[in-house]
Amino acid sequence: MTDKRDQESISKRRRECLKCGKRFTTYERVELELYVIKKNGSRQKFSREKLFEGVAKNLEKRPFTSKEIDEIVDDIEARVYSAAKDKDIKSSKIGDIVMAKLKKVDKVAYVRFAAVYRDFADIEDFKEEIKNLK
Repeated sequence: MTDKRDQESISKRRRECLKCGKRFTTYERVELELYVIKKNGSRQKFSREKLFEGVAKNLEKRPFTSKEIDEIVDDIEARVYSAAKDKDIKSSKIGDIVMAKLKKVDKVAYVRFAAVYRDFADIEDFKEEIKNLK
């Protein structure tokens, strides 16, 4: 059995079935206590599910499989844990990490997320953001 460990919060392992000899991959996630400091100062436990829902919503009707979305969320989650200091991370930092990732993988999803995250007031805000993408 080979063992390849990722330095981040997710470990990918190649294993071999002792009965049939077939090889397969397992993914193990380290559950660390991480708290998000919201804009209003409140503190709540980090939720991978909430992160997944937000990313998936912005990638809705885009050419991504659920497996690809899961991989995107895995990358964002690893970056969030790496960026956290003393088990806390500001929600604005998470938003910045999500925006950076979406900007790399899908410009439409990026603009969708930016519209909510940056609280676009009108069409001019959209135009400006799209202009900055070019």
